[in-house]
Amino acid sequence: MDWGRFAQQMASMARDLLAQDSVAATLERITASATELVEGCDAAGILVLHDSTVETLAPTHQLVVHSDQLQQRLGEGPCFDAARTARGERVFRIADLTGLQQRWPAYAPQAHALGVGSMMGFLLFTDDEDFGALNLFSHKPGAFTPDSETAGWLLASHAAVAFSAARTHAQMERAVATRHLIGEAMGILMGSRHLTEEQAFDVLRRYSQENNVKLREVARLVCEQGTLS
Repeated sequence: MDWGRFAQQMASMARDLLAQDSVAATLERITASATELVEGCDAAGILVLHDSTVETLAPTHQLVVHSDQLQQRLGEGPCFDAARTARGERVFRIADLTGLQQRWPAYAPQAHALGVGSMMGFLLFTDDEDFGALNLFSHKPGAFTPDSETAGWLLASHAAVAFSAARTHAQMERAVATRHLIGEAMGILMGSRHLTEEQAFDVLRRYSQENNVKLREVARLVCEQGTLS
């Protein structure tokens, strides 16, 4: 591998990642970069595990979705394992899915039937009880080399930082939007019920607690209906 050229491509990708305007766009750039930069990679996706439920993000090929669904159905598989915990293995590489796989005896032959010849995966992030992994697929057995694994690991490291930054930015935007929505709802209640700012907020808070509804949704209800029933 030409590591000098790869370093230039990685630098360009890093700039592109930080320039994306949403979490979804960041994830799509990450998986697209995997197919562009990692030798042997035909498809890529990010598997997120919510307890035992799998979610596929930014797949570059339907093969990724089918593999993730298969792992959820069987309750086993390399991507499933990589995303299961922040401890233990952070990287896996299966050189050849055409042979017997003692670790994933049910998944391997069915994945090969889907068109997967070899795979790699990298733990990408952990968030409370949800875990994610960047997973790379090749139609050919033996497609991924040690250089491919190094390139994938470097990509995943950049991707984790960019993904974290994108999620933080999105969370800040949601927080600002929520404050604005609550302020608007308080203004409506203050005008319609002749309340002080503190009293209006207390009305929203009590409704939220008594009806087990998030404060943001209570505020949205007031903004849409003009009142609370």
